[in-house]
Amino acid sequence: MGDGIDLYDIVIIGGGPGGMTAGLYAGRGQARTLLINKGALGGMVLMTTRYDNFPSYPGGIECFELAQRFEEHMREFGVLVEMDNVETLRYYKDGPLFEVVGDEATYVCKAVIVATGSNPKLLDAPGTRKLFGRGVSICAVCDGAFYRGKDVAVVGGGDSAVEEGVYLTRFANSVKIIHRRNELRANPQAAEEAFKNSKVHIVWDSVVEEILGETKVEGVNIRNVKTGEITKLDVSGIFMYIGATGNTEFIEMPVEKNTEGYIKTNLQAETNIPGLFAVGDVRDEPFKQAIIACGHGASAALMAEKYIKTISKEALDGFSQVKR
Repeated sequence: MGDGIDLYDIVIIGGGPGGMTAGLYAGRGQARTLLINKGALGGMVLMTTRYDNFPSYPGGIECFELAQRFEEHMREFGVLVEMDNVETLRYYKDGPLFEVVGDEATYVCKAVIVATGSNPKLLDAPGTRKLFGRGVSICAVCDGAFYRGKDVAVVGGGDSAVEEGVYLTRFANSVKIIHRRNELRANPQAAEEAFKNSKVHIVWDSVVEEILGETKVEGVNIRNVKTGEITKLDVSGIFMYIGATGNTEFIEMPVEKNTEGYIKTNLQAETNIPGLFAVGDVRDEPFKQAIIACGHGASAALMAEKYIKTISKEALDGFSQVKR
C-alpha cells in the first residue's frame, strides 16, 4: 500500500508550548515523531518579552530563553523538526493513515496532533504591529503584572474585553475600555462588575486611530465616531480583544469546530476523528495559557501512543518506518 513511503508514528503541526510538549512526551515514549512548524519554534511564547507565571522560574524568564528550553528538551528525545508551511491535512487514500501536505514535502503518519494556535485580530492602526509585545498585548493574564501602578487601555466591548479589563485592575492604576458603541456587548454580570469598579473607565463611541511610541507604548490617539474629535490617552499599554479565530482552515476532514474555528475535543485532547488530536490555543478552550497548552500536549501524546497501537498491520504494508 505504501510503496516505500516514509511513515511517522506521530506528526505534530505547530511548535508552540503545546506542540513541543507533545513532542517531548511522544519522543520519550519512543514514537517516531516529526514536528512541523513554519517559523521559529515557540509560538505565542515569542509574542511577549518575559514570562513571570510559568512554573519553576521564580523571578520570571525571558520569552526567547523559555522557547529555547522547550526546544532543547524536546530534541533531547530525538524528535525530528521540519520547517514547512502545512497547506493541507487529510486522510492518506482512504485512511486510517493521515497525509500532511506542506509547501516543501508531504508527510504520512499514523496520528496527528494539531497545535496551530489561534489568529488574534489586531487593530489596523499605525503602531499596532510595530509595538506588539512592547506595550501592545492580547493577553492580560500574561502581561498584566508588567503594568503595576500604570494606566492601560483595553479595546473591545465583549466578554473578553470587559472581563480582562476588570482583571487588569489588580495591577493597573486605571483601565480605560475603548468601545466603538454606546453600550457593551458583554454579558450583564461582567458589565455590572466593570461599572462598579472605580478603576475602570469606559470610553464610549470611540476607536483607536494610532498607537504612539517608538520602542514602547506611550499613549494612544482615539477618535469619537460621532463627533470626529481626536483625543490622546496617556497609557503605557493597550490590550486588544476584538476577536480571534482558530488556525484550522488547512484541515480537510470533518473535524468538529465551534463557530470561530476552534477544534472541539474531550479532556484527553481527542477530536471526533480517531487519531486526530488538538492542543493549545487551537482548542475550544476558554483559557489561552502556555501552561495549559503544555497539559494538552502531554495528554495528546499519551493518547496518540495508545491510538497508534490499534492500527492494523495491513494498513502499514509497504511503508518504511522513519527512524528518529
